[in-house]
Amino acid sequence: MHTAKEKISNMASAAKAHVDISKAKVEEKHVVEEQRKAKEAEAKMRLHEEKAEHAAEKFQGKHSHLLHGHHQPVVGTHGHHQPVVGTHGHQQPVVGTAAPGTTVPTNPLGGHTTRHHHNKYM
Repeated sequence: MHTAKEKISNMASAAKAHVDISKAKVEEKHVVEEQRKAKEAEAKMRLHEEKAEHAAEKFQGKHSHLLHGHHQPVVGTHGHHQPVVGTHGHQQPVVGTAAPGTTVPTNPLGGHTTRHHHNKYM
């Protein structure tokens, strides 16, 4: 009787050990997966940073003439007008740049007329 009881206890202990091993394997897989996700996120972040650097270099290269003392042509000349930085591509006349004796157009540059929007509820 003593041996049967010992065998059952050993089997229960072995089953418990298998459960503990299985749990450890699942936890290890989870940790490895989390580490993989962290490495992927770090790689994506690095890629994003590098793309931003490349875009900044490209922007700086295209607009380096603005940084080296070049300025916009006088309004009314036949040259091309460069947009003022920070205006999102809209051309704005630069105050005080018109040559003496010239007139500044009252309509927006580029020939676009201003549209008046009427609110029917006003």
